[in-house]
Amino acid sequence: MESEQNLQLINKLAEVAKIKSHINTELYTKYNVKRGLRNNDGTGVLVGLTEVGEVMSYIVDDADRIPVEGKLFYQGYEVKDLVNGFFSQGRYGYEETAFLLLTGELPTESELKEFNQLLSSVRPLPEGFTEDMIMKAPSPDIMNKLARSVLALYSYDDNPDSTDIANVVRQCTELIARFPVLISYGYMARRHYIEHRDLYIHAPVPEYNTAQNILHMIRPDGKFTELEARILDVMLVLHAEHGGGNNSTFVTHAVSSTGSDTYAVIASAVGSLKGPQHGGASNKAYAMMKDLREHVSDWTDEAAIKQYLADIINKKAFDNSGLIYGIGHAVYTLSDPRTVVIKKYAELLAKEKGNMDLFNLYILVEKLAPEVFHEVKKSDKLVCANVDFFAGLVYSMLGIPTELYTPLFACGRIAGWSAHRIEELVSGGRIMRPAFKCVNKRRPYVPSDKRTDII
Repeated sequence: MESEQNLQLINKLAEVAKIKSHINTELYTKYNVKRGLRNNDGTGVLVGLTEVGEVMSYIVDDADRIPVEGKLFYQGYEVKDLVNGFFSQGRYGYEETAFLLLTGELPTESELKEFNQLLSSVRPLPEGFTEDMIMKAPSPDIMNKLARSVLALYSYDDNPDSTDIANVVRQCTELIARFPVLISYGYMARRHYIEHRDLYIHAPVPEYNTAQNILHMIRPDGKFTELEARILDVMLVLHAEHGGGNNSTFVTHAVSSTGSDTYAVIASAVGSLKGPQHGGASNKAYAMMKDLREHVSDWTDEAAIKQYLADIINKKAFDNSGLIYGIGHAVYTLSDPRTVVIKKYAELLAKEKGNMDLFNLYILVEKLAPEVFHEVKKSDKLVCANVDFFAGLVYSMLGIPTELYTPLFACGRIAGWSAHRIEELVSGGRIMRPAFKCVNKRRPYVPSDKRTDII
């Protein structure tokens, strides 16, 4: 009975809170408030400077914004050139990408070897951490578990609060190395204690790099093919950085500007990335495509696929949200450069796995979705497939559980977050303190015996 009464009270409080929290949208226009930190033309409000990453989607000609094919740069290098460089030479690229983001320069062979050795030496978790901090508190969501684990590492650090750059670089390097272990073991705890399946814990292999260790630790037999590891490596590189304006990186800057410790900062970024409007979108996109396959029997039937997509927009299909997940981006219009790269390597993996029918379905939906969007919405807005659309396809072909899709995003992005944290500490100098206009009316205090019930 008590729990029922509590639930009723909570529901009443929620109803009042919802009503009281509503702000008339006309007020945003009246006070020229940039909702979502967006300008009226859709561009982001300029709140900082960075050298770490650059996102390019348009050019300005006589004050007019002209959409162009999207480009992404890491420390001035175009990401497609970085990927082509290491992949064509038969090398893995995530570690040298992390080195580039942290230092601003690509490593020499000797520097890369030393950096790999450093990552390998700090990858094992502190003694007792797996048993005490991961296995004893399993979580149904690996991102929440990752954030908790990151915060817990604070207690195992002899110098956790210092923002001296050498100390921060040490902490960030350790996190870059340990994120694969944290998400893998977090998944194993979930698998065993929540799903009641077999438990297996593989220690990271010193000779393996980041991608190889991830596949080794999440698979029962610890085995993988060279192509599988190299494709996952590419995915980590493509997720490593995306400029300072994305939500989780902005959070990294904002929390770093307060002088807080590295673990608190990165845990905050993890919480941001979890959201379905950010890193969690790959799960939604994959689930949507799975639902499409269940409702459209002929994967080459363009009319049937377009009807399904139209039903999504009209809130009659999938989760009734009206969103075609994986289509559209806050910045990119004609193309997402990460998607362009992913498609090339996804096709290689699809051929190896015998999944070309599925790959071709994704290509077809990528083509049809913008058409349907324009037809149903009666909008001329340019939309394209974003990185999340194909990420789920790649991860599914790698046999990676959906629970790990967003955590893998975090495994890549920890390098970018680290670079932005260092940049904020070195060049920021002021706590971020934006303003909110209060539009509530001022009222005189009411004594308790003269108040009326609101619930």
